[in-house]
Order: sequence, then structure tokens, then C-alpha cells
Amino acid sequence: MNRLFRSWLCLALALSAAAQTAENCSSGAGGVFPNREAYDQFRQTCLQGLLRSANPAVQAEGYWVLRQYKEANEKFKAAVAQYPKNPDYRVRWGRLLLERFNKADAADLFGEALVINPNHAGATLGLALVASDGFDVKAVELAEKAVQLDPKLVEAQTLLAKLALEDNNPEKAAAEAQRALKISANALEAMAVLATIDWLNDKPNTPWEERIRKRNPIYGEAYAIAAHFLVLNRRYEEGIRFYRKALEIDPTLDEARAQLGVNLMRLGLEQEARAELERAYNNGFTNALTANSLTLMDSYKNFVTRKTRTTVLKLHKKEADLLGPYFEDELKRAIATYEKKYHVKLDRPVQLEVYPDHEDFAVRTLGMPGLGALGVTFGYVVAMDSPSGRKPGSFHWASTLWHELSHVFVLAATNHRVPRWFTEGMAVHEETAVSPDWGDRLDPETISAIRNKKLLPVAQLDRGFIRPAYPGQVTVSYFQAGRICDYIAQNWSYQKLLDMMHSFGKGKSTPQVVEEHLGVKPEEFDVKFLTWLDSQVKRTADGFDGWRKRLRAIAEAAKAGRHDDVIREGKAIRDIYPDYVEAGSVYEFLADAYLAKGEKQAAMQQLEKYALAGGRNPKLIQTLATLQEELGKKQEAAYTLARLNLIYPMDEELHKRLGDLWMESGNLQGAIREYRAVVASRPIDAAAAHYNLARALKRANRAGDAKEQVLLALEAAPGFKPAQKLLLELSQ
Repeated sequence: MNRLFRSWLCLALALSAAAQTAENCSSGAGGVFPNREAYDQFRQTCLQGLLRSANPAVQAEGYWVLRQYKEANEKFKAAVAQYPKNPDYRVRWGRLLLERFNKADAADLFGEALVINPNHAGATLGLALVASDGFDVKAVELAEKAVQLDPKLVEAQTLLAKLALEDNNPEKAAAEAQRALKISANALEAMAVLATIDWLNDKPNTPWEERIRKRNPIYGEAYAIAAHFLVLNRRYEEGIRFYRKALEIDPTLDEARAQLGVNLMRLGLEQEARAELERAYNNGFTNALTANSLTLMDSYKNFVTRKTRTTVLKLHKKEADLLGPYFEDELKRAIATYEKKYHVKLDRPVQLEVYPDHEDFAVRTLGMPGLGALGVTFGYVVAMDSPSGRKPGSFHWASTLWHELSHVFVLAATNHRVPRWFTEGMAVHEETAVSPDWGDRLDPETISAIRNKKLLPVAQLDRGFIRPAYPGQVTVSYFQAGRICDYIAQNWSYQKLLDMMHSFGKGKSTPQVVEEHLGVKPEEFDVKFLTWLDSQVKRTADGFDGWRKRLRAIAEAAKAGRHDDVIREGKAIRDIYPDYVEAGSVYEFLADAYLAKGEKQAAMQQLEKYALAGGRNPKLIQTLATLQEELGKKQEAAYTLARLNLIYPMDEELHKRLGDLWMESGNLQGAIREYRAVVASRPIDAAAAHYNLARALKRANRAGDAKEQVLLALEAAPGFKPAQKLLLELSQ
């Protein structure tokens, strides 16, 4: 058998002699062994020499190879105390902590080493690894600096290759990996990157796989590395296959096992996922992702599942009865719409998981870059926040659902071979295609990015999702991608978006697809798009500073009760930045001022503009509905409240009001649904809730169901005379 390597003890570091010896023990020091047992025996004998050393740092290296992490940690601690001026010991200790899920202390140790030696390449690389774990843009800068400090540091060179591949730049990734191989012909991780590039391009017979096998037949990390990049590109089923292969070759790869479990869970394969996660955890791989995923799976007993032919809906049992009908209706409507628009028929049901605890939802997204904070799609499985898990009005759950369902269809249509910018752009475009008041609005961060020319070229737009270069760039990238799709649909056609989608599915790159379907080079497209975007946002971008200053003056006038000043200034600046519908918007100030003057019609008109612009504050929307009712616009009031159901349906009074309005207008199915929502809200006055539902059911000629509800009303309040009367009528 060829000599065996352990990649996680990195030869590329400026290793101490002890670390080099530990590597030799772990790798077999160039020896050839007939079987794994012979290698293990050699390693144990070799490591005994390390453990007998008088130097605690040497002992630490031996314990580390043996996976006795607690002992290794204590020995490194003693070594640093004994040799406080030795930066190498701090770096090695930091690498141990980084491997054992303690990034903060690891970063501190790397920083301390740099205080001792500002040009320590290993410490710089350590900080690059910390940054890369969080998809921080500083990772590239630090890795490049490490290579400058030590051009022979193969691990830093390989890290640059991996970072380039994460940024969807396979040409640069290949070049960096080749540089690593020039430093060391045995750089297995660099070979794994090159093999991964081939696998991502659907080239299964890559020559790099055989080269890896010849140098180390049990190097399972190669397949784990490939699996990481496949998952990063939303190719979850392929990623699972590669994690399985990694573990077949080397069952000791606990990180790969944990990732296998997490991705099985993401695809809804919960039984197998739990088995893999528990095995990794029991082997000592107790990082946050593994532990939290197991905790999340424990909570699944609190969820109920509602199935149809095309959907699997998982809701927490405390809100399943209330939310179920609304989510099922939107799922059904979205699937029917997208099947028609995308010309795609899904081959299996869509599973939607709705989490009332945002931390549970966060576990689902942990370790994934560039994801929105409200929903995430894993192929045919979608997870999202429940409206009860967010501040009322802070997000539009139906818009989020449609956004994620767009991902399901685009990923299915392209076999998951599509750049992130395009699938996100399509989803953002589809939100406002459903209704103009859906989707996210132009926010101050995006205005700043436009003004400071920070929008990325279309060919590089994926970087804005993966490794943001400034705070808020992910949000800006969502906006830009959505507007690019708007621009293409408006100036070419929606069909062009579908044509581009199918070309991406054939493995073509963004520059190729843009030139093929839009007839311009990407650079020319960028110029045209920015010109178009400028025509859309120029007034807001140019007037933003003045608008913000005058808005503060309006707030002061409102506080002082100067309503005429509020109205005059508000009308003057409202349309400079019409997308601003957050707290303290001009719409709100104007409505309050008009109400204070008793001008209900004018106040209603401002709140109607607020709602049309995407305003989501439940109190303001309820106020709008009240004004519409008072001014005789009851049908409009009903639609206003129905819109609020898609934002924050956790309000019992909302359902009662809307039920009454639908009853009055003759929309009996709408009334029944709203009165059922009141019952599901577990109201204090249960008798009235069941009674109102019974009335609606009776009018809909559903006497049996009505009688059941009226009996429940009398069970809650036996002396409730309206219910007694209704029961008598139903009995007759």
C-alpha cells in the first residue's frame, strides 16, 4: 500500500520539529504497509516516542494525532506557559482549537503569535482559515499574505484555490491548485480541488481521482471536499453521494459524517440523518451544527404534518390549525402558477417546514452562505420562519414562500446547475410579479451601494452572495439580481429568462448565456443595465440626503403638533423615496396629521399608498381597513385585511373582522375560513367563535357541520341563547 497521509496535520505550516515528527508518525514517514493494521501499529509505536518527550508541546502533538484532544489542549497550554516567546506553539495550539470548534480562542492565539512575530506565515494562515469558515472576504487577503510571507506554504496556496472555487471562479481555482502542486507534488488537497472542478463540470472520469488514489488510497477527504462544493452549489443529492464515498474510504472522517447527516436532514431523510449525526456526535464531533441539528430533530415531535398530492406541510402543533389553511392555499397557488410559467412539472411533492422559533430555522441554514434570513430551499424541501417567530409586520410570509418555491422550480428545471445570482434574481422578480406590494423595497444600504458604484458586474455577481466585501452586500446583491431579471423581462422578454435558465442547466457560464440570449457581451450588458437602473432610482439616489434631513424636520413638526407643516413637507418629499415604508415613514406622518385634522378621506388615501408601496405594519393596515369601512368601502376593507393575513395572521381580531366582512358581502367560503381561524386562535370567548362559524356554515348549507359547531359553542357556554336558538333552527 502506498504511504498514508493525514491532511489535517499540515506540512505546509512552519512546523516545529515536534509537529513534523507527529506528521511523520501519522503519514507513515514514507513507508509502505501491507494493510491498515500494519500502518496503525507503526503509528502507535511512533507516537509513543512523542508522548515520552519532556517537552509538553511535543507531547501535545502526539495526543492530537491520537484524538485525545483534552490532553493535547492541556499540554499546549503548558508549552505556551513554559515558552511564552515561541509563536509556533501558539499557532499549533490555535490549529487544535480551530479543529475543535473554538474559532474565537484560536483567532486570539494566532493574533498573539503575530504580536511575537508579525511575519509569521502560519499565524496569518490560521486567521485566513478562521475567516474562510465564515465566508469572510478577509480570508482571501490573509491567505495571499501568508503565501507572500512563505511562498512554500502549500496549505495557504491550496486555501486560495478553495476560496476561488467558492467564489465560482474555477479558472483561478485551478491555477492556484497547480501552484500548490509545484510546491509539493503530494499536495492531495490541491488535487482534490482540481478533481472537484471536473466533477462540478459533470466530468466523472477526472484523471485527478486516479492520481489521488495512487498517492493515498484512503484519502477520503478528496470526496468530502468535492461534496462541500456540490452542496455550496445547491447540488445536495450529489453532495450526499460524495460524502458517502468519503466515508466508505475513510470511516474516521467525522466532519464528513456530520455533514452527511445534516444534508440528509435537509432533504427530509430524517431517520438516516439522525443515525449519522448521532454517530458523529458520539465520536466526539460535537460542533454547533451537529449538536443543534440533533436538538432540532428532537423537536420534530412537536410538529404535525399535513399532506396533499403535491405538498408536505410541517407546522408546529400549537399553530397548525391556524396557519395550515393559509399556507396550503399559497402552496397550491404558487405550484400551479410556476408549473405554467416555467413549463416544469415537479416529479415529487414539495416539503415546507415552518418554524415558530427562529433559532430552529437558523440551524437549517447554518454553514450556508448568502442565504436570506427568512427562508431557504434544499431542492424539494423548503424551510422558513413562521410569522409568529418574527416581529409583527417584519416580513411577508407569503412573499417568502413564493420566493422559495421559485427556487424549487428553477433548481428542478436546471438539475441544480444554475448560478446563485440567477436563481435569486428570478425569485425576487417572481415576488413582485405576484403582487407589486410584495418583495423587498429599495433600502438605504442599496441606495448607498448604487451611489458609490458598488454593484458588481453580472459575471461576478455570485461573489456578492458568497463572500460579501462590505456590510449589507448580500442584501444589495438580492436587489441587483432581481432588478437584472426585471430588466431582461422588460427589455427582451420573460421567455428570454426561461431560455437563459435552460442554458444554465446545460452547464453554460454567465458570460456565455448573456451573450447567447441577449446578444451583448457581459460588459455591454452591465453598462445598459446600470443606465436603466439609474432611470429607475435616480430621483431617490440623488435626493436621499435631502429627503432624510427633511424627514427629521417632519418628525419634529409631528411631535410639536404642527399638522399643517407635516402635510406640506410630507407631500413635498414623499415621492422622492416612495419605497420607504419602515417605521416613521412619510405615509404614516401624513395619515396621522390628516386624522388629527379630522380628514379621514385624505388619511385613507395616504395609507392606501403606503400599502401599495409595500407597507406591512399591522396597526397601520388595520387603521386603513377601519377608515375604508367608515367611508363605505367595505369590499376594499375586506381586501385590505385579507392582505394582512399574508403578512401577520396571528391576530384573532383580524380574523373576526374579516369574517364579518366576508359574511356581509356573501363570501361564505372566506367567512368560514376566517371564523375557523378565530377558533384555532384559542379565543377567550370560545362560545362566540364557534357560534359565528356555525352561522357561516349554516348559510353555506352545511347543516351537519354547523350543528357540530353550535354544540361546541353550547359546551363552552350552556346558557348562550343565540347558540340555543341556532341549534333549534338546525334541528327543525
